[in-house]
Amino acid sequence: MSYRTIRFANDGGLAHITLARADHANALDVTMARELMEATIACDEDPSVRAVLLDSEGKLFCAGGDLATFAQAGEGLSKLLKELTVYLHAAISRLVRMRAPVVAAVQGHAAGAGFSLAAACDLVLAASSARFTMAYTRAGLVPDGSSTYFLPRLIGRRRTLELMITNRTLSAAEAVEWGLANRVLADDQLAAEAEKLARELAQGPTGAYGAVKRVVLRSESETLESQMEIEARAIADAARGADGQEGIRAFLEKRPPRFTGS
Repeated sequence: MSYRTIRFANDGGLAHITLARADHANALDVTMARELMEATIACDEDPSVRAVLLDSEGKLFCAGGDLATFAQAGEGLSKLLKELTVYLHAAISRLVRMRAPVVAAVQGHAAGAGFSLAAACDLVLAASSARFTMAYTRAGLVPDGSSTYFLPRLIGRRRTLELMITNRTLSAAEAVEWGLANRVLADDQLAAEAEKLARELAQGPTGAYGAVKRVVLRSESETLESQMEIEARAIADAARGADGQEGIRAFLEKRPPRFTGS
């Protein structure tokens, strides 16, 4: 499939999604949202995909929604936003729920929907140049892209409201301190380190990674006892699988495991 606003490739089990509207600060329009949905569904449906790397072209990760496109919509803006969020939210749902771990590499500004998109990924590596800001209320809008779900869980209600109401900008170091990113890297090291991490994950026990994502996602809505039952079933299922068996054998034989992602 050909894309206009993103680049997408699967290289040896590593799916690589790149936001490719650098001349528009990688801002989201309906086309990009739809293509992100299509690419994430392709990742979710392809059993050979064992990790996903999400990054962007240019100096910015994503400036959020394309406000110029919004302005051009006139009285049709509400309809346009409902269409855009259908695609964007479907893409985020696939990223969160697919078994493959998703690594985001963020440089420059991650604003609005760009911030939301990064927050929904499993691991986030930030360049020292990275800046994170909600920016929605600055334009008289309300956050979307799952940020009202994930941010309170990642950083708590108070800090979430501070970001969404005051539009405070976080540096890369602050994003790590707050729990919104995992590591800060020099700008010239970000791409290589993000790909290295994603490729390492693509060699891992993909089924177990997917189970970890599902179990953690459910934890907010379960009681202690029900969550422990979910854990018990998940580890038992993993132990029955080929990768679970291989991991145990490799540990006992004191050798690196050879996971197949099954």
